[in-house]
Order: sequence, then C-alpha cells, then structure tokens
Amino acid sequence: MAFQTPLTINEVIGNIHSKKYLLPSIQREFVWSTNQITKLFDSLMRDYPINAFLFWKVSKENVSEFRFYEFLRDYHQRKKRHNEKANLNGSEDIIAVLDGQQRLTSLYIGLKGSYAYKLSYKRWDNEQAYPVRKLYLNLLGSSDDPEYEYEFEFLTDAESKNNDENHHWFPVGKILDLKEQGDVNEYLIENDLSSNSDKTKAKFANRTLFKLHTVIHTTPIISYYLEQSKELDKVLNIFIRVNSGGTTLSYSDLLLSFATAQWEEKDAREEINSFVDEINEIGRGFNVNKDFVLKACLVLSDFNDISFKVDNFNKSNMLKIQDNWDDITKAIRDAMKLISSFGFSRENITSNNLIIPIAYYLKHIGLPDNFEISNATISDRVKIKKWFTRALLKRVFSFMPDGVLKPIRDIINKNNGKEFPLDEIINHFKGTNRTLVFTDEDIKNLMYSKYGHGDTLVIMSILYPWADLRNNFHVDHMHPKSGFTKKKLQKRGISEESIEFYLENYNYIGNLQLLESIPNIEKSNMDFDKWITDTISKETMDDYKSKHYIPKNIDLSITNFEQFLDEREKMIIQKLKSELL
Repeated sequence: MAFQTPLTINEVIGNIHSKKYLLPSIQREFVWSTNQITKLFDSLMRDYPINAFLFWKVSKENVSEFRFYEFLRDYHQRKKRHNEKANLNGSEDIIAVLDGQQRLTSLYIGLKGSYAYKLSYKRWDNEQAYPVRKLYLNLLGSSDDPEYEYEFEFLTDAESKNNDENHHWFPVGKILDLKEQGDVNEYLIENDLSSNSDKTKAKFANRTLFKLHTVIHTTPIISYYLEQSKELDKVLNIFIRVNSGGTTLSYSDLLLSFATAQWEEKDAREEINSFVDEINEIGRGFNVNKDFVLKACLVLSDFNDISFKVDNFNKSNMLKIQDNWDDITKAIRDAMKLISSFGFSRENITSNNLIIPIAYYLKHIGLPDNFEISNATISDRVKIKKWFTRALLKRVFSFMPDGVLKPIRDIINKNNGKEFPLDEIINHFKGTNRTLVFTDEDIKNLMYSKYGHGDTLVIMSILYPWADLRNNFHVDHMHPKSGFTKKKLQKRGISEESIEFYLENYNYIGNLQLLESIPNIEKSNMDFDKWITDTISKETMDDYKSKHYIPKNIDLSITNFEQFLDEREKMIIQKLKSELL
C-alpha cells in the first residue's frame, strides 16, 4: 500500500462522474446528513484537514470477480437511498473506495447532485414532503452559527432566489463551470458583487468565491493510499481495520459486509436492501432497517448467540442465512402483514424487535399462507395480538432485546405448536423487569394516554376488538377538541374551576373513540350530544353506547363533561382489567 500524489476535488468529482471510481459491495450506504455535508465544505474552505482516503485498484482482468456499485448522485430520503450496481461490461481498470465514501459522496452531492429530506411536519408517504435541494453558499456574509465560518445551505430552487442585501446564494456546483480565475471575476462583475456599495461585503464575496475556486480546482486536497491486492479477504480485513475509527461501522454493517463477501448464490446487499424497502411499504408503512432484518436472520436461523459480534459473522453462519433466506423473508413479511392487520404501523410501534418473535413463530409452524385472514387461525391471532399489545404497553423491548428474544424463542420451540404460547411467555417473565402482568395501578396509568401518542392506538385495539383496523379508522375526540377553548367554554357557562379541568382532560383516552373515517368527517366539530342523537337510531343506540363505552342515562352535553369523563373512564378501566389482569 503506497501513498499517492494528491488530487484536486475537481479531478475526483470527474472520476466519480465517469464511473472510474466505484464502491465495493462491502461498503455500507451513504448515511451523512446535510449538516455533515455543509460542515465538510466549511472545513475545506477553512483549510482544515479532512484525512487521507484509501483506494483499491482493481485491474480489468479481475473486475468481474467482485461486485461494485456506483456512487449515489441524487439522495432522496425515501426513494433513492441505495447505490446502483455498476455495469462493468468491457471495463478498464477501476478504483474502488475502501475508506472515504461518505466524504466523496458528500462532495459529489454538493457539487453535482441533490439532497431531498423529509419535512418534519408532513407524513412520510406524502410525495410533497421531500423537496429537492441543492447546495448553495452565501457570498455576502459569514454564518451566524459559531461552529461555521461560511454559510452553506441546502436550498430548494425557490429558496435560492431569496437574495437580499445580506444574501447572494451561489450554487456551489457552478464553481465546476468557472474553470479559470477570469471566469470567477466575470461572475462577480455580472452579478454586481464586486461593485457592491458595501465594500466589506464586496471584499467578502471576492475572497469567498476565489477561495472556493482554489479549493475545488487548484489545491490538491485529496490525499490517498492505494491498495492493489487481488485477495478479497485481505481487502475485507483492511476495510474493517480502517473503519474501526471515526464513525465506527456498526456490527450490522460488518455483518452485511461479510454476507456480501461470502454469499455465493445471492447478492446480500441487494437482497437485504430491496427487502427492507418492500416491507416498509406494507399496510400504512413501517420503519424497519437492515439492523432489524439482520437481527431477525440471527434469531430465525436458530443461532445460539444472536448478538451482533464479529465471531457470529463467520462464513458458515452467512451461508446458513443465505440458504434460509426465502423462509426468513416470508416469515418476516407475513408477521408484518399480521401486525398491519391489527392496525399497527410506523406511527405506533415503539420497537420493531416485537415483530421478530411473531416471525419466528410463523416459521416454526411451517409458514402457513394467509395466516392474517384465515378463519382457521382466528384464535391464534387473538393470542398473538394480546402478547403484542401487552409487550408494547409494557415496553419489554426498551432495553437489551436479546434478553427477551432468546427466551421467547426457546418457549416457542418447546411448545407443541398448536397455538402461540401466550400463557407460557407471560408466566416465564412474571416477577421480572420484563413482566407482561398488569396491576390496577398500571391500568389506571393507561388513562393518561393522549391523542396522537403511540400507546393510544394500542389501547384502542384492546377496547375495540371488533374493529378491523385494516380499514380506515380514526382516533376521534367524542366531544370535539375545537370546543375546548377558554372563550368557548365561558360562553357555555362553564365555571372557571371546571374550565381548568376541561382543558387538562379533553385530550385523554376517556374522551377518545375509534370511528370510521367517513362518519368522523361527517361528525367534524358537531356537539357530541347533537351528533349522536341525529346519527344513531333509537333502535341501535344502546348497542352503540355499549360498543363505545358511553355511559347510559346521563346528559351527554359538553356542560356535563366531568361526569361523562368519570363514568366513561370507569367503563374503560373495567374492560382493560378484563383483558389485561
């Protein structure tokens, strides 16, 4: 391994663009945030070192022996997170990046690509939640953030046009077109930056743009070592060593690297990434990652040790996972379909590890088709749902999940296989910090679950066992939340003391119900007493009140909210006790 003559960023970006630089299959995927990218560019502008890179030269005679991927060019948080497999037909020698992928991808995205991340206030499946952004540099002033000297920002096209006396947003990628210093001068003149009446800003713009030109075109910043070994084992060991510092590879990254190198019949990287994408689209959507899939592989392959340790990533284990891959993926897929049919999704599952015992059980009983809808499995599904909801509410997977996964796997193996061993699991963990047993106090505490919290739908699934949550049910305020303002309550003649109670309690479980989407839309902001009288017939009123835990023979107007809430909470507590105690 020899140190090479450093390169300019412009040369490296050209090599990435022409696909001379590629990524070996053992590399993990791009994970840097926009903040990390802007910090990298700020460091370059301040002449901070960004460490050496490690490249691997693969001759054209040996290219076909390995799998390689292209650099990510336009990152999209939902749709484009995976690297495309490189087409190496008739390829010349290539350079594979062993260390420095995150930095090089960041440079490419900043100079030639784009970055689309989700807006925090929009749903993950909303196409408009991921506006495309490119990197810009403000030429009229430094950053307000004390950690930065230069103001780099990822902006949409519309945002980049918001120039004013303190901002001129320069598209960083345009510096690639300004090849000569004369081109830089022309840009400054054409945009009236050199003649700015504020001389301080004019000087800043001049220094900043020329500095960017120097960083990209002139200074050989990319220092690197070159490895030329033909032995994959040696390259893999080098890769692991160099990635043990800095942003350390997680054990799941190592496992994926080993699987990719050692699977003989499948491409582990493509199989796992595409499977993660597939199962995240089930139902209303999930949020699992490769760590979850790889942990499930260890559990479902019946390895004695299921922890993420390098010793578990040997070739025989990897080949066993490869051989069982189809059964493993069907078990996970069927488990997630089942959980989705219970009404759960990324919005209300606090730990994805809860899905693994269900997948193991389905694999243990032979992976029956249509388990989530078959009439023959109704009783079994009830037991699984009871375990799942209890485990969610008790947070049994909130720490050291292996301490739950292994015992449950052992119990399932010892079970006769007729139905999910709910009682055996409950008895095993009784009296421990993983207990699934509820006390009266536990159930009273559930009454403090609020609208919008993950536990609320879990509780609703217990209270409404008849509701098919695959359909579009909404968690609805019985007394509409729009009525709970101080001004509106005063108009209704509610006392000041009671108003405080109303405002503190309207959002809790006692004022919530499950309602199908169309009736909920129709109900809107109608007073609850008027809506129920106008909508529910006299013949079905008693049945409706029973199904929704509505006290009978009391005034249902908002002026009687305190009595309504008190009596309804008693009914809900009674139901939860019957199910959980």
